[in-house]
Amino acid sequence: MVTPIGRLRAVMARLRDPVHGCEWDVAQTFATIAPYTIEEAYEVADAIARNDLPDLKDELGDLLLQVVFHARMAEEAGAFDLDDVADAIVGKMERRHPHIFGDSVEGGHQHWEQIKAEERRAKAQGGALAGVAAGLPALLRAEKLQKRAARVGFDWPDAEGPRAKIDEELQEVADASSDEIEGEIGDLLFAVVNWARKLGVDPEAALRSANAKFERRFAAMEHAADGQFPQLGLAEQERLWAQAKAEERP
Repeated sequence: MVTPIGRLRAVMARLRDPVHGCEWDVAQTFATIAPYTIEEAYEVADAIARNDLPDLKDELGDLLLQVVFHARMAEEAGAFDLDDVADAIVGKMERRHPHIFGDSVEGGHQHWEQIKAEERRAKAQGGALAGVAAGLPALLRAEKLQKRAARVGFDWPDAEGPRAKIDEELQEVADASSDEIEGEIGDLLFAVVNWARKLGVDPEAALRSANAKFERRFAAMEHAADGQFPQLGLAEQERLWAQAKAEERP
């Protein structure tokens, strides 16, 4: 009996068939598919945030398709296949949970992080920041870089340091030339991520929440304007924004 995963693998193999497959699927590479993989992961997160379990099922399927797509391309290149991918993650989970699958009595998150650190040292060709994926969204990567640096002692003792750094970076943005402004804005954003980290706030989640809030309030403004929003002056638009904001308060 063919399993659903087996059927999915067969579907992907057919799509990638150079003679009878889909022209678009055959033309793809790891690099061209990677952005879709990232997008699907975010759509999974969005379904979770909305607590929409039927949609989560669909989005997890879309994400699984991305895994199968990459594995199929690797199989065609003679590198590995989907079974190898599954075997690798099983091995990693067993290795990182010796208190569950082995003889160790130690357990918990601290032990997990210790094993991960040992694995990174075994793989890394560079220093403490080696292995932080360059393809991560910039906000998330900034936080991961800062956490890695903190593990080797390069960190502020409290939230006051990064808070003061934000004021410093704001002034540097104000003083920047047109050639410098992008770099200085980047430094400012990096400092804000650092402050959020020291406050125990997930900057990615915080920005997602801010985006959702903006969308919600903007939609309320458009509704209140009854289709005339683009024709309104800025003062009236700001009045509607204040109204939408006030209506959200408990």
